[in-house]
Amino acid sequence: QVMNFLLIGMFGGIFIIPLNALIQFHATEHELGRILAGNNFIQNITMLVFLVLTVVLAMAGMNSVVIFYILLVIALAGAIYTLYKLPQSMVRFLVGMVIGRRYSLDVIGMENIPETGGVLMLGNHISWIDWAIIQMSCPRTIRFVMAKELYQRWYMKWFLDFFGVVPISSAASKGAIETIARLINAGEIVCLFPEGTISRSGQLAAFHRGYEKAAAESRGIILPFYLRGLWGTWFSRASDKLKVIRRDGIRRDIIVAFGKPLPMETPAEELKKRIFDLSIDSWQRYTDTLDPLAASWLKTVKRVGNNAAIVDSTGEPILFYRLAAAIICFARLIKHGCRTRNVGIILPISSAGAIANMAVMFCGKTAVNLNYTSSTEALTSAVDRAGIGTVYTSRIFMQRLDKRGIDLAPVLSKTTVCYMEDLRKRISRPRLLATLTLLRLLPAGILKLLYCRRVSLDDPAAILFSSGSEGLPKGVMLSHRNIMANLKQISDILNVQDSDVAMCTMPLFHAIGLTALTFLPMIEGVPMVCHPDPTDALNIGKAVARFKATFLVATSTFLRIYTKSPKLHPLMFESLRLVVAGAEKLNTDVREAFKLKFNKDVLEAYGCTETTPVATANLPDYMDTNYWKVQSGSRAGSVGMPLPGTSLRIVDPDTLEEIPTGSDGLILISGAQVMLGYLDDRQKTEEAIVTIEGRRWYKTGAKGHVDEDGF
Repeated sequence: QVMNFLLIGMFGGIFIIPLNALIQFHATEHELGRILAGNNFIQNITMLVFLVLTVVLAMAGMNSVVIFYILLVIALAGAIYTLYKLPQSMVRFLVGMVIGRRYSLDVIGMENIPETGGVLMLGNHISWIDWAIIQMSCPRTIRFVMAKELYQRWYMKWFLDFFGVVPISSAASKGAIETIARLINAGEIVCLFPEGTISRSGQLAAFHRGYEKAAAESRGIILPFYLRGLWGTWFSRASDKLKVIRRDGIRRDIIVAFGKPLPMETPAEELKKRIFDLSIDSWQRYTDTLDPLAASWLKTVKRVGNNAAIVDSTGEPILFYRLAAAIICFARLIKHGCRTRNVGIILPISSAGAIANMAVMFCGKTAVNLNYTSSTEALTSAVDRAGIGTVYTSRIFMQRLDKRGIDLAPVLSKTTVCYMEDLRKRISRPRLLATLTLLRLLPAGILKLLYCRRVSLDDPAAILFSSGSEGLPKGVMLSHRNIMANLKQISDILNVQDSDVAMCTMPLFHAIGLTALTFLPMIEGVPMVCHPDPTDALNIGKAVARFKATFLVATSTFLRIYTKSPKLHPLMFESLRLVVAGAEKLNTDVREAFKLKFNKDVLEAYGCTETTPVATANLPDYMDTNYWKVQSGSRAGSVGMPLPGTSLRIVDPDTLEEIPTGSDGLILISGAQVMLGYLDDRQKTEEAIVTIEGRRWYKTGAKGHVDEDGF
């Protein structure tokens, strides 16, 4: 009996609490008190009637078991009626039970959903379960628009009809558009994915303008939304490797951001901008769940410990476990040997460079990779402004610099210079083996407590100095959040494959070399091949061919060297699937020459040190062979679309007011990858970063425009 009453009370609560929540949501503000009072009155009257009825039946000698059966029939009839009236609620409950075991749903901007009235919901399309996540995030019933070829499948049609799904096709869309307009005018919510297909790159595809016709005939508002967290799930079209990488922890966070309502006449290009703005909020919330660099890398080590991590172009691969043991041992020496917060590093992109930078992260300090190609004055200024007392470098590398006529002795005279070769001799073999054993045996959580100095996501992880061509170099402070956000953004659009190998040639004092070509491969578990000289075409070609490298990042200048090198055979670059140009404008003749010689398209990207660095990128085009639809990822003459979690604004340089699509103006960039600021220069930081509508925007100083598709 006790269990019976307990279960009756529990299931009654499951019914009554959502009911009260729905009543409060749908009630207008000035009617809420009266409606709640009326609801309570009706409930009390009903309870009183059933109490009297129970007493009367008991006095008539009816068995209590019979009374419970009567209550069961009444409850069953009520449940059937509820399912008939609110089928979406039942589906939301069941789907929530299944998805909730693996995913945690976080909704931003719930207050932007109107309580009543017609709404056209428009947003990005990432996975097969987008509809379920959107319905779970919204307390109102949503009518979804679906491609007719999917709707007509015999095993789905009856189910979709039951929930009022609206089928649409490009061949005969007039009837669907009229239906959408009628539903909105009747005060319902209709959700449509303007991309028309599930993303194949994690990026927004071109928006179809069919929704504009429905909106023109409707009375209501457009509600933009952005979904984050479904790319990389098994419901998306991400690669198998990315699905494994993103499978972190017991539950995965899915974020739905609803934006402020837009007028029905909002064109596709304006809608796309506002959805990119929403991606900033979603990614900012997502980065709150990330670990700093060292802790994140330990998780990767435990996931792929016996795989190859890094190899110098003329050496042998180092496995993740062995690399981690070396880094932890070096971190102990750096911790005791360097008393200042900022640690100077003069190393090329290499295994030694990766070890030194990640070891600094384990110490909770800030890595300052010095630009050894800068003038003596600029380097001295950087060392002084960063307060660098200790510099880590390599004897072999310093000798190479001497041969090139680069004398760093005047710059380093006031610092303690530590050579990686000497530190290596101080690490005993028993200590290295003991560390390696602990790495293999202990879980990532305990290893994090043992070896990682506690730091905040917003603590500076790296400082990168400008070349000093416009006066003394500025120190750009990049936080753990900045770097983690940008490498996750890049990894998402690269859609990393199991076969991927990064060819790394850009220097560590460049943001691309540090973020995209060092921390990204390490954190995401992608093997990296390092070569310290980006102009050495022949040996880069040999390294690509030997290790089957799949992506290469270079400047237009370096790509020109590769096209003109007679020693670099086209077959050496055969394994490359992505070639990305950045850091300077890609010349058209270089793009065409590279295509002609290597039969590889060069995809141009854009960014700056202040954005850690990547802000926009062109991607390969993807074809869906099931429906023969192409997702266009690149556009000639452009630097691509903003990365997920990034937005651009083209504004008037004086007023910072947004200007019409297609007009040239000052480029503003916003996202979780925007720098902390300039080192010890509050004035320049305030000049470079402005806050608009609660978001931080970096004023690039560059001029450009965005076309109608967002490129």
